[in-house]
Amino acid sequence: MLPDDTFLVSYPKSGNTWARLLISNLLSPEKPADFWTINRLVPELESVTKRQLVTMPRPRLIKSHFVFDPRYPRVIYIVRDPRDVVISEYHYQRKTRTIEDQYPMADYVSRFVSGKTYLNVGSWGEHVASWLTTRDGDQRFLLVKYETLLSDTVGELARIAEFLGIQATVQRLAEVSQLSSADRMRKLEATQSNASTLMKNGRKDVPFVRAARSGSWKSELSDPLVEKIDAAWAPLMRYLGYELRFPMTPGVLDPAEFVLSKRQG
Repeated sequence: MLPDDTFLVSYPKSGNTWARLLISNLLSPEKPADFWTINRLVPELESVTKRQLVTMPRPRLIKSHFVFDPRYPRVIYIVRDPRDVVISEYHYQRKTRTIEDQYPMADYVSRFVSGKTYLNVGSWGEHVASWLTTRDGDQRFLLVKYETLLSDTVGELARIAEFLGIQATVQRLAEVSQLSSADRMRKLEATQSNASTLMKNGRKDVPFVRAARSGSWKSELSDPLVEKIDAAWAPLMRYLGYELRFPMTPGVLDPAEFVLSKRQG
Protein backbone atom coordinates (compact mmCIF):
# COMPACT_ATOMS: atom_id res chain seq x y z
CA MET A 1 0.00 0.00 0.00
CA LEU A 2 1.14 3.53 -0.76
CA PRO A 3 0.12 6.55 1.38
CA ASP A 4 -1.75 8.22 -1.48
CA ASP A 5 -3.68 5.10 -2.57
CA THR A 6 -7.47 5.30 -2.62
CA PHE A 7 -9.53 2.12 -2.42
CA LEU A 8 -13.03 1.85 -3.86
CA VAL A 9 -14.61 -0.64 -1.48
CA SER A 10 -18.02 -2.28 -1.18
CA TYR A 11 -19.76 -5.50 -0.32
CA PRO A 12 -20.29 -7.47 -3.58
CA LYS A 13 -23.18 -6.34 -5.80
CA SER A 14 -23.45 -2.88 -4.27
CA GLY A 15 -22.65 -0.77 -7.33
CA ASN A 16 -18.86 -0.99 -7.42
CA THR A 17 -18.60 -1.63 -11.17
CA TRP A 18 -20.80 1.37 -11.93
CA ALA A 19 -18.71 3.55 -9.59
CA ARG A 20 -15.54 2.35 -11.32
CA LEU A 21 -16.98 3.40 -14.68
CA LEU A 22 -18.04 6.79 -13.31
CA ILE A 23 -14.57 7.45 -11.92
CA SER A 24 -12.87 6.15 -15.06
CA ASN A 25 -14.94 8.52 -17.17
CA LEU A 26 -13.93 11.36 -14.84
CA LEU A 27 -10.30 10.45 -15.49
CA SER A 28 -10.77 10.09 -19.26
CA PRO A 29 -11.83 13.50 -20.60
CA GLU A 30 -10.70 12.78 -24.15
CA LYS A 31 -12.27 9.37 -24.67
CA PRO A 32 -15.27 7.67 -23.04
CA ALA A 33 -14.20 4.90 -20.69
CA ASP A 34 -15.15 1.27 -21.25
CA PHE A 35 -14.56 -2.01 -19.40
CA TRP A 36 -10.98 -2.18 -20.66
CA THR A 37 -10.40 1.33 -19.31
CA ILE A 38 -11.65 0.57 -15.82
CA ASN A 39 -9.33 -2.45 -15.62
CA ARG A 40 -6.45 -0.05 -16.18
CA LEU A 41 -7.56 2.97 -14.15
CA VAL A 42 -9.37 1.23 -11.26
CA PRO A 43 -8.14 -2.38 -11.25
CA GLU A 44 -9.46 -5.07 -8.92
CA LEU A 45 -7.13 -5.85 -6.04
CA GLU A 46 -8.35 -9.46 -6.15
CA SER A 47 -7.14 -9.98 -9.74
CA VAL A 48 -4.48 -7.36 -10.51
CA THR A 49 -0.87 -8.53 -10.73
CA LYS A 50 1.90 -7.17 -8.56
CA ARG A 51 3.62 -5.87 -11.69
CA GLN A 52 0.49 -3.94 -12.70
CA LEU A 53 0.23 -2.38 -9.26
CA VAL A 54 3.86 -1.35 -9.25
CA THR A 55 3.64 0.26 -12.68
CA MET A 56 0.36 2.14 -12.05
CA PRO A 57 0.78 5.94 -12.00
CA ARG A 58 0.20 7.59 -8.63
CA PRO A 59 -2.10 8.33 -6.96
CA ARG A 60 -3.54 4.87 -7.51
CA LEU A 61 -7.22 3.92 -7.43
CA ILE A 62 -7.92 0.28 -6.58
CA LYS A 63 -11.16 -1.68 -6.26
CA SER A 64 -11.65 -4.07 -3.35
CA HIS A 65 -14.39 -6.14 -1.75
CA PHE A 66 -12.45 -6.90 1.42
CA VAL A 67 -13.62 -6.17 4.95
CA PHE A 68 -11.86 -3.49 7.01
CA ASP A 69 -8.13 -3.36 6.46
CA PRO A 70 -6.19 -0.73 8.43
CA ARG A 71 -3.60 -0.58 5.64
CA TYR A 72 -6.05 1.12 3.26
CA PRO A 73 -5.06 4.79 3.60
CA ARG A 74 -8.07 6.36 1.86
CA VAL A 75 -11.41 4.71 1.12
CA ILE A 76 -14.53 5.45 -0.89
CA TYR A 77 -17.08 3.03 0.57
CA ILE A 78 -20.25 2.23 -1.37
CA VAL A 79 -23.17 0.83 0.60
CA ARG A 80 -26.48 -0.48 -0.73
CA ASP A 81 -29.71 -1.66 0.91
CA PRO A 82 -29.05 -5.34 1.73
CA ARG A 83 -32.51 -6.35 0.56
CA ASP A 84 -31.63 -5.13 -2.93
CA VAL A 85 -28.12 -6.56 -2.66
CA VAL A 86 -29.43 -10.08 -2.06
CA ILE A 87 -31.60 -9.92 -5.19
CA SER A 88 -28.70 -8.68 -7.31
CA GLU A 89 -26.43 -11.36 -5.81
CA TYR A 90 -28.97 -14.08 -6.49
CA HIS A 91 -29.20 -13.28 -10.20
CA TYR A 92 -25.46 -12.75 -10.53
CA GLN A 93 -24.84 -16.21 -9.09
CA ARG A 94 -27.35 -17.59 -11.58
CA LYS A 95 -25.28 -15.90 -14.28
CA THR A 96 -22.06 -17.48 -13.02
CA ARG A 97 -23.78 -20.87 -12.63
CA THR A 98 -23.11 -20.88 -8.89
CA ILE A 99 -26.78 -21.64 -8.30
CA GLU A 100 -29.52 -23.09 -10.50
CA ASP A 101 -32.34 -20.97 -11.91
CA GLN A 102 -34.84 -22.59 -9.57
CA TYR A 103 -32.74 -22.24 -6.42
CA PRO A 104 -35.17 -21.21 -3.63
CA MET A 105 -34.86 -17.53 -2.75
CA ALA A 106 -35.69 -18.39 0.87
CA ASP A 107 -32.62 -20.64 1.07
CA TYR A 108 -30.47 -17.98 -0.59
CA VAL A 109 -31.59 -15.28 1.85
CA SER A 110 -30.71 -17.57 4.78
CA ARG A 111 -27.23 -18.10 3.34
CA PHE A 112 -26.89 -14.37 2.66
CA VAL A 113 -27.75 -13.41 6.25
CA SER A 114 -25.27 -15.96 7.61
CA GLY A 115 -22.51 -14.69 5.31
CA LYS A 116 -22.22 -17.85 3.22
CA THR A 117 -22.84 -16.49 -0.29
CA TYR A 118 -19.35 -15.04 -0.86
CA LEU A 119 -16.10 -16.37 0.53
CA ASN A 120 -13.77 -14.19 2.59
CA VAL A 121 -16.01 -11.12 2.89
CA GLY A 122 -18.42 -12.17 5.65
CA SER A 123 -22.05 -11.10 5.70
CA TRP A 124 -23.35 -7.74 4.51
CA GLY A 125 -23.68 -6.59 8.12
CA GLU A 126 -20.19 -7.71 9.10
CA HIS A 127 -18.67 -6.06 6.03
CA VAL A 128 -20.46 -2.74 6.38
CA ALA A 129 -20.02 -2.50 10.15
CA SER A 130 -16.31 -3.33 9.87
CA TRP A 131 -15.82 -0.11 7.87
CA LEU A 132 -18.37 2.17 9.51
CA THR A 133 -17.34 1.48 13.10
CA THR A 134 -13.68 2.12 12.28
CA ARG A 135 -13.73 4.87 9.64
CA ASP A 136 -17.08 6.68 9.45
CA GLY A 137 -16.46 10.37 10.12
CA ASP A 138 -12.76 10.09 9.26
CA GLN A 139 -11.59 12.59 6.63
CA ARG A 140 -9.89 9.69 4.81
CA PHE A 141 -13.23 7.92 4.37
CA LEU A 142 -16.07 8.82 2.02
CA LEU A 143 -19.37 6.99 2.47
CA VAL A 144 -21.50 6.83 -0.69
CA LYS A 145 -24.98 5.33 -0.66
CA TYR A 146 -25.88 3.56 -3.90
CA GLU A 147 -29.42 4.92 -3.67
CA THR A 148 -28.21 8.53 -3.49
CA LEU A 149 -25.73 7.95 -6.28
CA LEU A 150 -28.66 6.70 -8.33
CA SER A 151 -31.06 9.56 -7.52
CA ASP A 152 -28.49 12.37 -7.59
CA THR A 153 -25.61 11.08 -9.70
CA VAL A 154 -24.15 14.50 -10.46
CA GLY A 155 -24.24 15.61 -6.82
CA GLU A 156 -22.65 12.43 -5.47
CA LEU A 157 -20.12 12.39 -8.28
CA ALA A 158 -19.12 15.91 -7.24
CA ARG A 159 -18.39 14.58 -3.73
CA ILE A 160 -16.32 11.74 -5.17
CA ALA A 161 -14.41 14.11 -7.45
CA GLU A 162 -13.65 16.45 -4.55
CA PHE A 163 -12.44 13.54 -2.41
CA LEU A 164 -10.13 12.47 -5.25
CA GLY A 165 -8.90 15.99 -5.89
CA ILE A 166 -10.40 16.06 -9.40
CA GLN A 167 -11.75 19.39 -10.67
CA ALA A 168 -14.88 19.06 -12.78
CA THR A 169 -17.63 21.43 -13.82
CA VAL A 170 -21.30 20.56 -13.39
CA GLN A 171 -21.49 20.17 -17.16
CA ARG A 172 -18.60 17.70 -17.10
CA LEU A 173 -20.16 15.75 -14.22
CA ALA A 174 -23.44 15.52 -16.14
CA GLU A 175 -21.55 14.25 -19.21
CA VAL A 176 -19.78 11.61 -17.09
CA SER A 177 -23.14 10.54 -15.67
CA GLN A 178 -24.52 10.02 -19.19
CA LEU A 179 -21.42 8.13 -20.32
CA SER A 180 -21.81 5.81 -17.33
CA SER A 181 -25.54 5.18 -17.63
CA ALA A 182 -27.09 1.74 -17.24
CA ASP A 183 -28.03 1.77 -20.95
CA ARG A 184 -24.43 2.39 -21.97
CA MET A 185 -23.20 -0.26 -19.53
CA ARG A 186 -25.58 -2.76 -21.14
CA LYS A 187 -24.14 -1.93 -24.56
CA LEU A 188 -20.61 -2.39 -23.20
CA GLU A 189 -21.66 -5.70 -21.65
CA ALA A 190 -22.90 -6.87 -25.05
CA THR A 191 -19.59 -6.11 -26.75
CA GLN A 192 -16.93 -6.26 -24.00
CA SER A 193 -18.00 -8.93 -21.55
CA ASN A 194 -14.62 -10.63 -22.00
CA ALA A 195 -12.94 -7.53 -20.58
CA SER A 196 -14.48 -8.13 -17.17
CA THR A 197 -13.61 -10.98 -14.81
CA LEU A 198 -17.16 -10.62 -13.48
CA MET A 199 -18.77 -11.37 -16.85
CA LYS A 200 -16.48 -13.22 -19.23
CA ASN A 201 -17.29 -16.75 -18.07
CA GLY A 202 -20.91 -16.13 -17.24
CA ARG A 203 -24.12 -17.04 -19.02
CA LYS A 204 -25.00 -14.71 -21.88
CA ASP A 205 -28.74 -15.11 -21.31
CA VAL A 206 -28.55 -13.62 -17.79
CA PRO A 207 -27.53 -9.93 -17.79
CA PHE A 208 -24.90 -8.51 -15.44
CA VAL A 209 -26.45 -5.03 -15.65
CA ARG A 210 -30.05 -5.58 -14.62
CA ALA A 211 -32.63 -3.02 -13.46
CA ALA A 212 -30.05 -0.61 -11.96
CA ARG A 213 -32.62 0.80 -9.54
CA SER A 214 -33.38 0.79 -5.84
CA GLY A 215 -36.32 -0.67 -3.97
CA SER A 216 -36.75 -3.86 -6.01
CA TRP A 217 -36.99 -5.78 -2.74
CA LYS A 218 -40.44 -4.28 -2.08
CA SER A 219 -41.96 -6.32 -4.90
CA GLU A 220 -39.48 -9.20 -5.22
CA LEU A 221 -39.03 -10.39 -1.63
CA SER A 222 -41.80 -11.90 0.46
CA ASP A 223 -42.53 -10.43 3.90
CA PRO A 224 -40.89 -13.34 5.78
CA LEU A 225 -37.64 -12.81 3.82
CA VAL A 226 -37.71 -9.05 4.37
CA GLU A 227 -38.31 -9.67 8.07
CA LYS A 228 -35.33 -12.04 8.22
CA ILE A 229 -33.00 -9.36 6.81
CA ASP A 230 -34.54 -6.55 8.88
CA ALA A 231 -34.12 -8.61 12.03
CA ALA A 232 -30.50 -9.41 11.22
CA TRP A 233 -29.31 -5.83 10.73
CA ALA A 234 -32.01 -3.42 11.88
CA PRO A 235 -29.70 -1.05 13.86
CA LEU A 236 -27.16 -0.85 11.06
CA MET A 237 -29.83 -0.31 8.41
CA ARG A 238 -31.52 2.35 10.53
CA TYR A 239 -28.17 4.09 11.06
CA LEU A 240 -27.78 4.24 7.28
CA GLY A 241 -31.31 5.57 6.79
CA TYR A 242 -32.87 2.48 5.23
CA GLU A 243 -36.60 1.98 5.72
CA LEU A 244 -37.46 -0.99 7.90
CA ARG A 245 -40.64 -2.88 7.15
CA PHE A 246 -40.20 -4.81 10.40
CA PRO A 247 -38.53 -2.54 12.99
CA MET A 248 -36.96 -3.94 16.12
CA THR A 249 -39.01 -4.09 19.30
CA PRO A 250 -38.95 -0.62 20.93
CA GLY A 251 -36.61 -0.41 23.89
CA VAL A 252 -34.34 -3.22 22.75
CA LEU A 253 -30.74 -1.99 22.58
CA ASP A 254 -28.59 -3.79 20.08
CA PRO A 255 -24.80 -3.70 20.73
CA ALA A 256 -24.14 -2.71 17.12
CA GLU A 257 -26.51 0.25 17.46
CA PHE A 258 -24.65 1.39 20.57
CA VAL A 259 -21.28 1.24 18.83
CA LEU A 260 -22.55 3.06 15.74
CA SER A 261 -24.31 5.75 17.76
CA LYS A 262 -21.10 6.41 19.68
CA ARG A 263 -19.17 6.59 16.40
CA GLN A 264 -21.71 9.04 14.96
CA GLY A 265 -21.52 11.24 18.03
